[in-house]
Amino acid sequence: MADEPPVWAHERAEVRPHDPQWTIRAASERERLSELLGPWLTADLEHVGSTAIPGLAAKPIIDLAASVTGLDAVTAAAMEGLAAEGWCHVPPSLDGRPWRRFFVKPDASGRHRAAHLHLIEAGHPRWSEQIAFRDALRADPALARDYEHLKRRLSARHGDDRETYTEGKAAFIAAALRPQPWVRGDGGQRRSIRPAS
Repeated sequence: MADEPPVWAHERAEVRPHDPQWTIRAASERERLSELLGPWLTADLEHVGSTAIPGLAAKPIIDLAASVTGLDAVTAAAMEGLAAEGWCHVPPSLDGRPWRRFFVKPDASGRHRAAHLHLIEAGHPRWSEQIAFRDALRADPALARDYEHLKRRLSARHGDDRETYTEGKAAFIAAALRPQPWVRGDGGQRRSIRPAS
């Protein structure tokens, strides 16, 4: 039936070992999307999410974020070009996140997600939060390791429920984005107090 959701809409959230190809694929997608979305971009397109962290296990889906002016206008104007590149629009009523317009690019089989595109209204805090969290993980290997352990546990328990999987990461992400108090570690070195995983 035409109204049936695509297979990738219910794909299990599976965490896989880091793949250096993720960075290469992200760079290629960023280049093409920068051309398509150029008139509306307010900043460089960013590779965000776990696939943007060297060495971190992740769902093998490239997350790209674009800060744009006028979410609905951009979506309407760019929809045809994005569709021609294989991007599927997820309507806001299904996505349930009013701060973005969401697109999924399936792989060649059409059964698995290859990439996500998050169009975010310029100035919305979610833009800077995604970049700040990515940068925090890149800068702190112990934080990244804790996040990986959490994701593996959530995948094992809630892999068939993507919303619960995503919600399970929220407290960790919020704690990582808060300014961290410093305490004296062993040997008198300062270290941050990391979020509990």
